Amino acid sequence: MKILTVDIDGTHIRYACMDEYMAIDRRGKIFTPQEGREQLIEAVARLYEAMGDVEGIAISMPGIIDSERGYCSMGGALRYNDDFCFRRALHDRCKTKIHIENNAKCAAMAEAAVGSLMDTANGFYLMFGTMVGGACIKDHRLFKGKNFSAGEVSYIIMDDKGEPTFENLWGKNCGLPQLLESYSTATGMDIETVDLQTIFDAVGRDEREAIDCLNAYTRKIAVQIFNIQNVMDPELFAIGGEISDQPLFMEYLRRQLDELYDRCPFKLPRAEIVSSAYRTDANLIGALQCYLAQS
Repeated sequence: MKILTVDIDGTHIRYACMDEYMAIDRRGKIFTPQEGREQLIEAVARLYEAMGDVEGIAISMPGIIDSERGYCSMGGALRYNDDFCFRRALHDRCKTKIHIENNAKCAAMAEAAVGSLMDTANGFYLMFGTMVGGACIKDHRLFKGKNFSAGEVSYIIMDDKGEPTFENLWGKNCGLPQLLESYSTATGMDIETVDLQTIFDAVGRDEREAIDCLNAYTRKIAVQIFNIQNVMDPELFAIGGEISDQPLFMEYLRRQLDELYDRCPFKLPRAEIVSSAYRTDANLIGALQCYLAQS
């Protein structure tokens, strides 16, 4: 069995030809079309045609996805996909089995099936990227909710005014761009010259601006993990995205969580966090797992 697995985000489309054992024999990356949904469908269709010998297409993509109908009710980073039956449009071009799922849910599925949540009945996955992706694992399965939006933590309102503007959402406040911007502002560095490694190298040198930025950033994340733990009571949080590769990030996040629990007047179950097993390939692996689960 050969499956075309496709991971779509706001900037790139990553793709691979995989078998049921997750072996990859072809892979690549192209830019995500910004013009509209027709161009996106055409880009995926051309990948399918170029592969030639695959039996189906497994897709990870942003937004709120009704995976049963292949329908995108909200496109997330690709708003042109709002209210769009993606699977039907793609099937008009590619007469094959197609399965689509939200990208964070795909990554969580990878962790639940073959990764850090494999031995966890009830877990929660968080992915820090442009915004914050989230997904629930319940009884070893994806929990999607009535409207397929369970785990969409990016839309948690952060301030007490209750205004759901972009600036007030957790996804904006704890997406990686916010951390980079905070460090750029604190140091006066050009934002174009700042990346994650710049910040963590500075933390390693005990530079005060970097330490303050990382403390503030991980504190905001810890507060929401504290809240999710109290509402969902998962056994384990898997933390994904590029930043989870940084041991200092996980160290600071654990420290912030410990401080919250130590200061709480009630004895509460403490959230446990681990780095995810998969990084760049998590969405591709998860898309495949979701596809196989529906076969």
